[in-house]
Parts: sequence; structure tokens; C-alpha cells
Amino acid sequence: MWNFHEVTRIEYQKDYRYLIVFDDGTSAAMDFSEYLNKGPVFEPLKDLNFFRKATVEGGTIAWPNGADIAPETLYGKCKVAEK
Repeated sequence: MWNFHEVTRIEYQKDYRYLIVFDDGTSAAMDFSEYLNKGPVFEPLKDLNFFRKATVEGGTIAWPNGADIAPETLYGKCKVAEK
């Protein structure tokens, strides 16, 4: 059985980085710059003022234009960053 974890808190750090905290305490400062060229939905995130408008929505980080990243993807990256 797959155990899904949800993002419970985000905190803007600098540039394209947010601290991501999950419901089980797993956390990491993540650089989202790799997503900036991943398609039209991420294009507005190149503007740092827009990028900083992220919120926690549906258990993950999301931006006002509907861009988000699957929480399981973020969780996997956080676990790798913890090592």
C-alpha cells in the first residue's frame, strides 16, 4: 500500500527555493528552478514576484495560475535531500 504524505507548510527562502515540510516532519529546502522550462504552466514562475505567491493547496505547493508539483515527487526529493 502506498503511503501518501502531504505538504503542511512552505516557507520562501530565496531565489527559486522554498522550504517544504510534510505531515511526517520530513522537510528540505528545495530549488524549483528546474521546473521553469517544463512547459507553459510553469512559465509565469520565472517572475520571482509570482513565484513567491505559492501556497499549500491540495497537500502540495501550488501557484495562483494552477501550477503545482505532485506531492509524492516532492516527498521523494525531500527524502533524497535528507541523506
